[in-house]
Amino acid sequence: MTTNLKKYDFPDCIKDMTLDQMELLAVEIREFLIDKVSKTGGHLASNLGVVELTLGLHHVFDSPKDKFIFDVGHQSYVHKILTGRIDEFDRLRQFGGMSGFPKTKESVHDVYETGHSSTSISAAAGMAAARDLKGEKHEVIAVIGDGSLTGGMAYEALNNIGASKEKVIVILNDNGMSISHNIGGVSQHLSKLRTSIGYNKAKMTAKKALKGIPGVGETLYDSIDLAKDRLKYAMMHGGVIFEELGFTYLGPIDGHNLHDVIAAMQLAKTSPDPVLLHVITKKGKGYKNAEKDPNKFHGIGPFDPETGALKKNGGMTYSKVFGQTCEEIAAERDDVVAISAAMGDATGLGGFYQKYPKRFFDVGIAEAHGVTFAAGLAKSGMRPIVAIYSSFLQRAYDQIIEDVALQNLPVVFGIDRAGVVGADGETHHGVFDLSYLLPIPNMTVLTPKDGYQLAAMLRYAVTLDGPVAVRYPRGGCEYHDLSKPVFDGRNKRSKSGRDVDIWACGRMVSVAEEAAAKLAERGIDAGIVEVASVKPLDLSEYRVDDNKLLVTLEDNLLAGGFGETFASKTGAGNVLMFGWPDKFVEHGDCDTLYQEYGLDADSIVERICERFERKA
Repeated sequence: MTTNLKKYDFPDCIKDMTLDQMELLAVEIREFLIDKVSKTGGHLASNLGVVELTLGLHHVFDSPKDKFIFDVGHQSYVHKILTGRIDEFDRLRQFGGMSGFPKTKESVHDVYETGHSSTSISAAAGMAAARDLKGEKHEVIAVIGDGSLTGGMAYEALNNIGASKEKVIVILNDNGMSISHNIGGVSQHLSKLRTSIGYNKAKMTAKKALKGIPGVGETLYDSIDLAKDRLKYAMMHGGVIFEELGFTYLGPIDGHNLHDVIAAMQLAKTSPDPVLLHVITKKGKGYKNAEKDPNKFHGIGPFDPETGALKKNGGMTYSKVFGQTCEEIAAERDDVVAISAAMGDATGLGGFYQKYPKRFFDVGIAEAHGVTFAAGLAKSGMRPIVAIYSSFLQRAYDQIIEDVALQNLPVVFGIDRAGVVGADGETHHGVFDLSYLLPIPNMTVLTPKDGYQLAAMLRYAVTLDGPVAVRYPRGGCEYHDLSKPVFDGRNKRSKSGRDVDIWACGRMVSVAEEAAAKLAERGIDAGIVEVASVKPLDLSEYRVDDNKLLVTLEDNLLAGGFGETFASKTGAGNVLMFGWPDKFVEHGDCDTLYQEYGLDADSIVERICERFERKA
């Protein structure tokens, strides 16, 4: 790749560019993204799809005076390029480097931090209300994907804006909806009319003229307006819902046609009312491998830019074990169903869907609905298994309590990506789930140390008569046996020790084993208890010994986590707790984060030795 984007004076130069110059820049941006993301990994397909859209934003509007809010935010790479962060792409999503999501500390052009879905319109509504209260003059633009519109919060915000008539521009980046040729042709024709400044001026002139006719003007205008609405309903179903919510609907337009994108944005800018601009884009645009398989290139590790092949071939992962085990359980039990919130393949349930399509439910990006939907299934005699990332399950906390736990319903939560997840950072680390699940009555919380135990726990979980959460990390795990291991709900001592007892949760068992070996080299004899059941907390391996140091290890916040629960349940005073601190942990590879926050084996050994030295 020979693309040199440093020759541009971003973002100011975009204002004066011709269409031809911007089209050339779009090609260069795509080459740059493919080159950089192939080395660092990241969200490629979504960014390739919004190149023209983002160029249009910076050509028509004035960032940071005008506020751009990117829903989820993984499509903000182009925005980062156009706001002077080209040099930072070499360390994209690496510890100490640039985030893959908007971050206010990075640039004044990142006006709002996002990472989860369906929030941008609500944030835009708040910013617009503040603007109006303060008497300021600028635009607020929310860029949201069609997938994010499956989240109910987006409609709550649309309804609120439509009622208040605050000037907000919502750009619907539609890279998934299919528009039929007939309806599409009509919609495009209407769009050409409605995105024509001349047409809109003529419409306003006619409105004034009709209303000015003495005696009959208002009635005549209302009759014509009613006829227009009926025609609109008959011909154009796509935008009606937004019109009914109080928005001026523009589109759909070709999101890769810069002329149309810019014309529509200019019209949206001149409108005094809230506007929804419907833009059709293609995920992975301009890179054949990403166009062919946009899901693979949504969030991808380093890859070969020529072939698209991943540079690291992954083996067995916790997600794969989860999915495979769910399929095996479903083969044995007709009452088992699986639920995903728009993450079926990512959570390992792709095979389940292929084998049992009628027993698989993808509710879209609607975690709260998914959990209550599971409650309804469970109440009716089914055994639902709900697969949701730890950080996304936070969005359904009330439903876990009120709809599942309160009724003690047998819903199994497969909590993927528990603990730190690496490059996606603060918004995606799953370090809160123990803290928010442990206080809930009736809840069982399990933490497998490897793939074998995960499979066993899932088989155990579907036999219980109440809610069960099985939390497991992202990444590879040991699992290469087709046997069916057994879990009995108890914690297990894998090693006895004279001086220290390390109680380690789930993935932290391997860290405990490494630490115990290093402690032995320094004359300290450490035992290990593998904590598989955090709630109910099995303390059968606990012995009161005031001379022995107790250590707890967890991949969760210390506040409200396993360590605090253990100390409270045992009443022990000599407890040294290891977990994540009271802060939002930044992005970076997991090994680096463990070292930075003292959760690697060497750091744990040093702190234990310091405790013994102070005691001596």
